[in-house]
Amino acid sequence: MNALIETLDTPDGPLVVVADEGQNVLAAGWTSDVSAVIARIHPALRPDSVREASLDASAAARAYYAGDIGAIDIVPVRQHGTVLQLKGWETLRRISPGTPLTYTEFAAAFGSPAAVRAAASVCSRNAPALFVPCHRVLRGDGTLGGFAWGVPVKASLLARERG
Repeated sequence: MNALIETLDTPDGPLVVVADEGQNVLAAGWTSDVSAVIARIHPALRPDSVREASLDASAAARAYYAGDIGAIDIVPVRQHGTVLQLKGWETLRRISPGTPLTYTEFAAAFGSPAAVRAAASVCSRNAPALFVPCHRVLRGDGTLGGFAWGVPVKASLLARERG
C-alpha cells in the first residue's frame, strides 16, 4: 500500500500526518521523525511507501490551530483493531472539546464501565492522534496522564480546546 504524508508547523511543533490514497488518516503525531508516526500504524494498514502530498487532513489541522476546533471532527480516519478498540476510537471522536473525560467515564461512554485498563489501552494504541482526540481523556484525579507525543502537547491541546 502507498500512503501520502504531509508535515506542517504548529504551535506544538511539527505535525506529521499520514493518510491512505483516499485521504483517510492512518496516523498523526507531533514529531519530525516520520518513521515514529508510521510505526504507530497497525501492521495491517502500514504503507510500503509514502510520498509527499497536500492533505485535506492537514488543512483541517491548520483550521483547528487557527481556532476552528471542530474542523478535525469530520476528517476521515482508518484504523484496524478489535471490536472494543474500534468502539473506543469511535467514542473518542464524540468527546466534546473542552469537556475531557476520565478513563472511567470514557470506559462507561463506550459501554464497558469496568474496562478502565482497556480504555487506557484504546488511547495508547490510537494512531491518528488529533483526529481521534485521545488527548481528551484524563486520569481519575483529573491529571493529564500520558500521551504518545508528550504531556506538554496534550496540555496545550486541552488548553486550546478550553478556549
